[in-house]
Amino acid sequence: MIEITSIASGSKGNCYRVTDGHTPLLLECGINYKEIQRAFNFRLSEVAGCLITHEHGDHSKSIREVLKGGMNCYMSSGTAEGLKIDHHRINKVNPLKQFQIGTWTILPFDVQHDVSEPFGFLLANEEGEKLLFATDTYYIKYKFEGLTHIMVECNYSRDILVQNIIDGRVPKVMKKRLEQSHFSLENVKEFFKANDLSQVQEIWLLHLSDTNSNEELFKREIQSLTGKLVFIP
Repeated sequence: MIEITSIASGSKGNCYRVTDGHTPLLLECGINYKEIQRAFNFRLSEVAGCLITHEHGDHSKSIREVLKGGMNCYMSSGTAEGLKIDHHRINKVNPLKQFQIGTWTILPFDVQHDVSEPFGFLLANEEGEKLLFATDTYYIKYKFEGLTHIMVECNYSRDILVQNIIDGRVPKVMKKRLEQSHFSLENVKEFFKANDLSQVQEIWLLHLSDTNSNEELFKREIQSLTGKLVFIP
């Protein structure tokens, strides 16, 4: 049974714990290492590995300490180059080529963000459950079958963003960057419509903007659209 714990989510830092009851994993390490240690009750040695989607600091801040602590980290070659770290525990993985960590079979896939080679990850356990993890992308071109858990960015709403620009709370130049790097509520809805959600048990909406989102609205609209249990950390 997949269990998800959000340690941090948002522009200030992202970090999540997932386990299938056998193999605990760290998704991202974009917060202080001591915070990660506390979240795991200082038992990080039990964590089998860390998946990194891209090199931005709010997703990789503690990468050096995580590596130094003895944890294997998995990422694209582009992300490894962007981090400018050479370490024997960095495992460079390729898009659409599966790899194994304990009881997880993991498929990296390419996403769209303003970095060299960002990834999303599809994690499948031995019980047949499938977890999709995708953050910091404005679009997902792939369709997935048999998903049971979804962790996906829902950064902003176009309507809220436009109103914030009109009101002078957000610079107009931010609109283009957001549209080319982050998942909007509207695009997330289209993603859900395009995919088979029949087996989905829960949806996690991640990385909400501090200024261009509305937690209650997002949760209500995604629950209404999907009929699924929705969490916003």
